[in-house]
Amino acid sequence: MVPLPKKVKLVEVGARDGLQNEKNRVTTPVKIEFINQLSDTGLSVIEATSFVSPQWIPSLADHREVYEGITKKENVAYPVLVPNIKGFENALAAGVKEIAVFTTPSATFSQRNTNMTIAESLQKISEVLQAAKANQIRVRGYLSCVLGCPYEGKIAPHAVAEMAEKLVALGCYEISLGDTIGVGTPGKTDILLKTVMEKIPQEKMAVHFHDTYGQGLANIYVALENGISVIDSAVGGLGGCPYAKGASGNVASEDVFYMLTGLEIETGVDLKKLIAAGRFITHQLGKSVQSKVSLALGSVDNTGASS
Repeated sequence: MVPLPKKVKLVEVGARDGLQNEKNRVTTPVKIEFINQLSDTGLSVIEATSFVSPQWIPSLADHREVYEGITKKENVAYPVLVPNIKGFENALAAGVKEIAVFTTPSATFSQRNTNMTIAESLQKISEVLQAAKANQIRVRGYLSCVLGCPYEGKIAPHAVAEMAEKLVALGCYEISLGDTIGVGTPGKTDILLKTVMEKIPQEKMAVHFHDTYGQGLANIYVALENGISVIDSAVGGLGGCPYAKGASGNVASEDVFYMLTGLEIETGVDLKKLIAAGRFITHQLGKSVQSKVSLALGSVDNTGASS
């Protein structure tokens, strides 16, 4: 076991991963206001949207309007997800400075999610990374279903490690390991992280946990014990996987912050502003805030609005 990190970078994914599968859509001005509120919290990375075809994710069809409409702070990165070279070109035209690409070690999930084999997915990523390098755009890599797949069940840790190694070799500066359906437990998480660290440096690793079985914070603590200092989360516990029955959202940013603060780990984030942003967007969505910390620190009604 290594010492816990003294500082952690929180990557806020609520505006993209959190909103893309929500049944209730919000307007473009609301998305812009939401991201602007997040920008005032002290977060250094806010994933803004996804430059994907509206046919596949209609809820993010306004990606360009959102990206161009937000107030961008100098000390905040606003990466966007891109699925292919066309998405990259559209993002570049909008002035995007950083992108994220995604794939998975699950052959079945890859086919169901993107209609591509893993090999085809890697080829498209390679094309995007070549174009990104030519345009001096930073690229982050996502790996989905690293602790379990809704179709294949268990995923071998060595398969995840090999995929992470390939993404780093292609040029990704960081690999976010996603427990897409939230089935991971601390013991399995520990084995996975140690296996991946045999292939890529610890400083290139991030974790992305969904909280379906309430294991998100426990898994994050295991990541901290392994020296990982980049954590994805979403305010209000937004999100969920449409391919996994019962899969709830991302681990809540407010709850992650509270745990990190209790461990005397610095984040640079203002909790009150984080809570306010989470309540704002959940109210707009007409749903309850899922953050335990937000609920504990102030009464909220069943729409997530302050009462």
